[in-house]
Amino acid sequence: MSDMFYNNGNIYFFVALFMLFCGIAGLVYRRTLIGMLISMELILNGAGLNLVAINRFISPENPYGAAFTLIIMGIAAAESSLALAIIILISKRYHHIESGDLKELKF
Repeated sequence: MSDMFYNNGNIYFFVALFMLFCGIAGLVYRRTLIGMLISMELILNGAGLNLVAINRFISPENPYGAAFTLIIMGIAAAESSLALAIIILISKRYHHIESGDLKELKF
């Protein structure tokens, strides 16, 4: 019975869904900008895992799921580098990175 559970990909979809929910909860409950960035990465990685699992179990001969996952990984890397640069600028300017205290972002 457990062999059937692993063969049809349910475990991958559950892990992707868990990553999505953890990312959304992190966005809602985290106060620091770095915590929010990590939560966004969890959401994007859950979406990538979902695309790869769908590609593997529905249409394994087409590489579209892997290609879209590589695009998502590239977007996540660009988003991380830009967000970390912004976080460094904010921490130099305001000497903290709490998101609730930053009402106006004019430099």
